[in-house]
Amino acid sequence: MTERQKDRPWLMRTYAGHSTAEASNELYRRNLAKGQTGLSVAFDLPTQTGYDSDHILARGEVGRVGVPIAHVGDMRRLFQDIPLEQMNTSMTINATAMWLLALYQVVAEEQGADITKLQGTTQNDIVKEYLSRGTHVFPPGPSLRLTTDMIAYTVSHMPKWNPINICSYHLQEAGATPVQEIAYAMSTAIAVLDAVRDSGQVPQDRMGDVVARISFFVNAGVRFVEEMCKMRAFGRIWDRITRERYGIENPKQRRFRYGVQVNSLGLTEAQPENNVQRIVLEMLAVTLSKDARARAVQLPAWNEALGLPRPWDQQWSLRIQQVLAYESDLLEYEDIFEGSKVIESKVEQLVEASFAEIDRIQEMGGAMAAVESGYLKSQLVASHAERRGRIESGQEKIIGVNAFEGTEPNPLTADLDTAIQTVDPAVEARVIASLQQWRDSRYQPPFNHPRPCKALERLKEAARGDGNLMEATLKCARAGATTGEWAGALREVFGEFRAPTGVSSAPVAVPVEEGSALDLVRRKVDLTAKDLGVGKLRFLVGKPGLDGHSNGAEQIAVRARDAGFEVVYQGIRLTPEQIVDAALAEDVHAVGLSILSGSHAQLVPDVLERLRVAGATDIPVIAGGIIPNGDAEQLREAGVAAVFTPKDFDITGIIGRIVDEIRKANKLDPLEVPA
Repeated sequence: MTERQKDRPWLMRTYAGHSTAEASNELYRRNLAKGQTGLSVAFDLPTQTGYDSDHILARGEVGRVGVPIAHVGDMRRLFQDIPLEQMNTSMTINATAMWLLALYQVVAEEQGADITKLQGTTQNDIVKEYLSRGTHVFPPGPSLRLTTDMIAYTVSHMPKWNPINICSYHLQEAGATPVQEIAYAMSTAIAVLDAVRDSGQVPQDRMGDVVARISFFVNAGVRFVEEMCKMRAFGRIWDRITRERYGIENPKQRRFRYGVQVNSLGLTEAQPENNVQRIVLEMLAVTLSKDARARAVQLPAWNEALGLPRPWDQQWSLRIQQVLAYESDLLEYEDIFEGSKVIESKVEQLVEASFAEIDRIQEMGGAMAAVESGYLKSQLVASHAERRGRIESGQEKIIGVNAFEGTEPNPLTADLDTAIQTVDPAVEARVIASLQQWRDSRYQPPFNHPRPCKALERLKEAARGDGNLMEATLKCARAGATTGEWAGALREVFGEFRAPTGVSSAPVAVPVEEGSALDLVRRKVDLTAKDLGVGKLRFLVGKPGLDGHSNGAEQIAVRARDAGFEVVYQGIRLTPEQIVDAALAEDVHAVGLSILSGSHAQLVPDVLERLRVAGATDIPVIAGGIIPNGDAEQLREAGVAAVFTPKDFDITGIIGRIVDEIRKANKLDPLEVPA
């Protein structure tokens, strides 16, 4: 077969951004020179949640999991010498998606680009933020309005842009089964399309254009046959919904268009070299089948469970894609699964079960109602707890974690401090200084922006009405307003939203059989409560800072509850001060802090110091998350009682250790409960 007849490869992206706009720009230009064919921008947590870098909640989070973008000047620096008219740019941004798209458009205009030619995607899926990722800001109603306004605007002004990338990726990481992943993503799509149709902003004869620009962002796990069948099922369900519910006749407009980031949270800290073959298998799930092949693929790096990947690690992941696309014969064939009875049967099962769950959600009033009632979140917490139970029992094997743990010394991680990239703590101070300088000088040459107060007032006025918010947002961008100012104006009008945690309603996942590990821990909890003269031990689980990855915290909270603790869990996005206030008010016996974003080095010592000042040094503090060895040692030296990382998969064992630390802090003798 000649080269001309081959299929074109998918877009190859690397999810990247950190420290500053300048450092990220250098990284993007280097990646493009290596053959990357699309940009994928990671924003830091303050940017994602609508805070400026100097906000109290941003402390320790600036530039850690992505790039801080506070205003149009930052966006200019991010894309300096990168012609946006020729790029296909994906921006992983949700609550503040309208703002970041406005900044992108303004910079493209400054470059002289024709904005009707801009290509790319804004993730802009708020439903999964309420369920799994935690970077929501506004309540469901106003959030859906922002999404609707963006879709209506792009259809008219940026017809090649994908204004929403409905994202089942994080649902799988939060515990979703393939059926839940399909059903919840499709229910979100229905909610969005219904809102666009009912808003009156898009005429009925242009709904096909809306559907054609909706894309999906999907997770591919290591069960790659099931994952490939899931993608085929996704395509069939989307075709049927768009044809039957919205009357879209053109099959090209009904095509299921999706990009993939293969599973990151499934990567292991133990024997991290095994992650390379996991990544390859997960990539095959979304590339092998021509009829269900991803349009864009980004792969994590082998060391993401350890910390921030280095440029070389990201290059390795890009080369994995390039070898498959350019060296193998994959792209020379029609769909290699066509006619397989096994595949067809599995796809049909997934389609049938997914439609049943979609119908159940529609009966509740749709995706937004199912978010507000807590139904979707509690289902995910329960599914995740069941999977954790299977791993702990050994029923589900994870190589190097609960099976085949013996290993040769690993040359890749011989020096852990150099096996990952670290963000210089001084970056935060530099970014804050730069932001303050911008606020002081944005009205002066060379920027000469108008004062943003009028633009922000217009934005609030528009938000109180029912007009499209994109034009008012563009005015704020051109006036040099900041991310915190834009989001702050909308917070004044829309208010904020704290999503249900799903913890209290999650069913018991691990049965408490007599003599089981959980039964023994329950006995330790009961005996310790008696020794302390209290009815129940009380345990506060806290998420300081802006990290919204709450899966681990929720699983610890559910298991502690099942072990007999009274659990205080108030959800995500709390300051150290709020956590300590709650610990004192609830008179807890231990505090557990969960952080995956890297801000542990600043926030955990802050909690310790506040407890010390309050005279509550008998409350042990336990830390969990993606915490490098050196940092873990420093936390223990600072007074943290125990540190747990993803390699500590035995949740019941962790709860047992917490009881031990409570006894030690209260000067009780160690408790020997017979095994």
